[in-house]
Amino acid sequence: MLKNKNAYDEYAVVMKDVSKIYRLKQKGKKQGNQQFYALKGIDFKIKKGDCVGILGTNGSGKSTLSMILAGISDHDGGEMIVNGEQALIAINTGLNAQLTGEENIELKGALLGLKKKEVEKIKQGVIEFAELGDFLYQPVKKYSSGMKSRLGFSISLALNPDIFIVDEALSVGDKGFAQKCMKRMQKLRDEEGKTIFFISHALSQVKSFCHTGMWIEGGELKELGDINTVCEHYSAYVDAYNALSEKEKKQQRDTKFEKRIIKTKK
Repeated sequence: MLKNKNAYDEYAVVMKDVSKIYRLKQKGKKQGNQQFYALKGIDFKIKKGDCVGILGTNGSGKSTLSMILAGISDHDGGEMIVNGEQALIAINTGLNAQLTGEENIELKGALLGLKKKEVEKIKQGVIEFAELGDFLYQPVKKYSSGMKSRLGFSISLALNPDIFIVDEALSVGDKGFAQKCMKRMQKLRDEEGKTIFFISHALSQVKSFCHTGMWIEGGELKELGDINTVCEHYSAYVDAYNALSEKEKKQQRDTKFEKRIIKTKK
């Protein structure tokens, strides 16, 4: 139990033994009976103002962690403390495809209980940063992945939360806008003291931007520490995996996933 929660005021996020369980989907069935751990026993404390690079291979649990950090998904076990407001920046997350870009901004503001003048201020900030032109007045379902990323990123910037969770949002679209976003995040990090969780497969980008590294593998926290050290260990792991034959890779994936399946008593 996280007793005396005031003792954690210096931290942006604290997780203690946090787990998330999903049901396995099976062919021909809407929902299987078997369950598995998307995340299991996650423990960490991240101080306010830290910039954390989250690493892990595909299916390791990074996006599940990002949704829990953002408060979009509940955890099934353990405890979590979040000191501040969060915003998740990820492709397609938090956008209504049937509404226009402008209507999505207004909806987000309304859900947060903002007054009309405050929503208009946010809208102006999004228009200036996103550079979507007339597409702002088109349904989001007509947007490319890069345009959705622009809109989602710009809305989150305008809302100005304490904690940013960026999940591969800069991996799509043009490089010019990605560079613009990185410069803005550097300002958030260096001048505004925001806490940033940054998920990306671009190791060079993660190393240059983040202070702390968090490696999630097989749904578990494998390593937490200095970004250069964690990146070095993760890179060696990926290189070793890529050197395996296809058969060996499959065996390793199957073994890893088998450990995540929850055994039920007969």
